Amino acid sequence: MYNDLDPVLNTPVRLAVVSALIKVKQADFAYLQDITGTTQGNLSHQLKRLNKEGYVEISKTFKGSYPHTICKLTPKGRKAFEKYVEDIKKYLHL
Repeated sequence: MYNDLDPVLNTPVRLAVVSALIKVKQADFAYLQDITGTTQGNLSHQLKRLNKEGYVEISKTFKGSYPHTICKLTPKGRKAFEKYVEDIKKYLHL
């Protein structure tokens, strides 16, 4: 059963990112770094993986002269998260 869990979401940082994005329309990089408590490099790596899998949409703009990264959960990401939660409930017999 444990092996059936989505390997993309079955890592703490990626799961934390998607858990945060499920509640909001979008979030910026600084917010996601704050809630995950991870480094810039690790968060960037995890966001790239979520984007590659089609779970998160990333747009890069500028705020003044500073880069500003915005992340949004895709419908595929929402569906994957909902399935992951259901699979965890089954795994825990809830």
